[in-house]
Amino acid sequence: MLINFTKMHGLGNDFVVIDAINQAIELDAEQVRRIADRHFGVGCDQLLLVERPLRQNADFKYRIFNADGSEVAQCGNGARCFARFVSDKGLTDKNPVIVDTDAGQLLLRFDDQGLITVNMGVPRHAPEQIPLAVAEQALLYQAQLNNTVVSFAAVSMGNPHAVIVVEDVATAPVEQWGAQMESHSLFPERANIGFMQIVDRQTVKLRVYERGAAETLACGSGACAAVVAGVELGLLDRQVDVSLPGGHLNINWEGRGKPVLMSGPAVTVFEGQMQI
Repeated sequence: MLINFTKMHGLGNDFVVIDAINQAIELDAEQVRRIADRHFGVGCDQLLLVERPLRQNADFKYRIFNADGSEVAQCGNGARCFARFVSDKGLTDKNPVIVDTDAGQLLLRFDDQGLITVNMGVPRHAPEQIPLAVAEQALLYQAQLNNTVVSFAAVSMGNPHAVIVVEDVATAPVEQWGAQMESHSLFPERANIGFMQIVDRQTVKLRVYERGAAETLACGSGACAAVVAGVELGLLDRQVDVSLPGGHLNINWEGRGKPVLMSGPAVTVFEGQMQI
């Protein structure tokens, strides 16, 4: 099977994007892992499929696969790349674009500067919606990591996130705690683990250990989750610049019951064909 693909990135969070409308695509987990492998494949954090919509009001369906072959429901940086892809490929000339995902619908909008704003939907805080294996909802929870007790906020942005406030992201134990917390028993579907340093009420630094991909240069849904957690904890204002290793995202959240808006770039790196 010969597949056309496009390599893209959002702040260094990189993707293989495949048009599954104009070519027949059926990939299993092993094939996804092979494509994502940076030595034997194209290499990516996630693989994205562009498919026909499920609902009449939508333009496309958006599917996301992590580098380990697992399918997930949400990826904010991927959503911006998805929007750039369908526009550049002439699959749509609409603005905004409505996209079906397994976590609900996304609204993707281009601005005059070429940035893409994604309506990431309303964050969910109830433990059963994250999901988080605790009895009651709280602003902060605790996890036992070997001999250390770690406090964290938890929220779902269509995928589960834990957010840990740290003094300095440069020295935070991202690899160690991220790996332990990603698959902690508190998270029955695993979780993305964010490490957030508060610079001021409008600025944070963030590193994210993503489930199924380890630490990435950027995580759009992780940036949204971090700002939601910071606002809930009274540490942040409603509009925040999030500095990630790969660049900056602007996140706006007006509070409970309101959607999170994420703005940032999406870039095409190269195109090619691969034999599967």
